[in-house]
Order: sequence, then C-alpha cells, then structure tokens
Amino acid sequence: MADLSAFPITKRWPAKDPGVIQLYGLPTPNGVKVSIMLEETGLPYEPHLIDIGKNESHLPEFKSLNPNGKIPAIIDPDGPGGNPMGLFESGAILIYLAEKSGRFLPADPAARWETIAWVMWQMGGVGPMFGQVGFFNKFAGKDFEDKRPLERYVAEAKRLLQVLDERLTGRDWIMGEDYTIADIATLGWVRNLVGFYEAGDLVGFDDYKAVKAWLERGLARPAVQRGLTIPSRD
Repeated sequence: MADLSAFPITKRWPAKDPGVIQLYGLPTPNGVKVSIMLEETGLPYEPHLIDIGKNESHLPEFKSLNPNGKIPAIIDPDGPGGNPMGLFESGAILIYLAEKSGRFLPADPAARWETIAWVMWQMGGVGPMFGQVGFFNKFAGKDFEDKRPLERYVAEAKRLLQVLDERLTGRDWIMGEDYTIADIATLGWVRNLVGFYEAGDLVGFDDYKAVKAWLERGLARPAVQRGLTIPSRD
C-alpha cells in the first residue's frame, strides 16, 4: 500500500484508497479535463471535492500540492520510478496521464507535438478568454457600466471559435480521426461558454457549424458525461 503521508493535503482530504490516483478538483472547465481523462483511460482514481466557493483551494494543505491555489491537482502513488508524485496544472496532468496510459496522445513525434500545441492553445487562449466572457456576461462584470471589456473578450472569443471551426472543418476531432487530449482540454470550455456562461447568442455560436458538431460528438461520449459531474458537488 502506497504511503501518501508526505503530502499534507491528505491530512485534510484523506485517501480511502492510497493505492490509486488522488484527484483534487471541482467540475469546472479546467477541473473536468482531468476527470474526463481519468474516465476515458480507465485509470483507477479517487476524487476529492475542493470547494473553491469556500476558498478551499487556498488552504495551506491544498497549496502544499499546488502553490498557485488552483484546481485541479493530483497525486499519483505510482509516479515516475514507482514513487508517489504530486502534479498540478490541468494541461500538464493531461499530458502525464496520456503518457502513463498510452492513450489520447499520438505516438508519432510530429503528431504528438501538434497535439500538445493545441492543448497549449486552449490553455493560453480559450480558457482565459472564455472565462472573461463569463465574468463580464454573467457574473459581477455584467454590472459594469463600461461595456468595452465585454466587447473585447467577446471579439476574442469569436476569433478563437473561428480558429477552432477552421481546424475542425472536415475533421471529427482536432487531430483528425483520433480523439486526443486536445479535445479533452477544450470541450469543457466550449460547453461552458454556450451553457453556464449563457453566451451562445453573444458569440454567434450557431455560426460555427464544425465546432457545434464537434461539441455534440464530444458530449455524446459516455466518459465525458461521467467526467463532467466528478467530483460530485453533493
């Protein structure tokens, strides 16, 4: 049985089964990247809900695993060399789990790096920009009298959707025939933009036919449906 006692986070969120991957997260667009990946790969894991509404991600125990105080994060009891390892940043975790499982990241070096580039594109553009649209359209920012910030982020969201739409035209998935971590990284954010953030009409989502069809294909995957609700908010 793996010994995770060196990780302070396990004192506050104890592992019932320390021999499996410990997931610390919440079903947000970043959080579900990892829960979907774990469901897709079938790697055994144990989820722990981190309530960001109660600032639990900024508690010392959580920040001992991720100094940046953001979800998701994991502990793999069987990390490199068989030693327990903690890891944060959703994109890094996706790459790690892809290499660990041998799935959803092409073996061909050129295709592998292209896939990683699309993951970085999501992390550097889609996530931050779509998140700002959500803030200024649905949350506290909607009450700002100056609408220029909203207009700025809506314009950038449209540009990013156009990039994705052009990429997906004639393709089932971002990398073509194969579903990869590039899709897993992006699905939750596009879903949130048109769903939870209520910005579908604002960005003209119906105009992006290839993106819309891709989102429907992704959401139809059973592992995606399961991952979108993990860890349970109940």
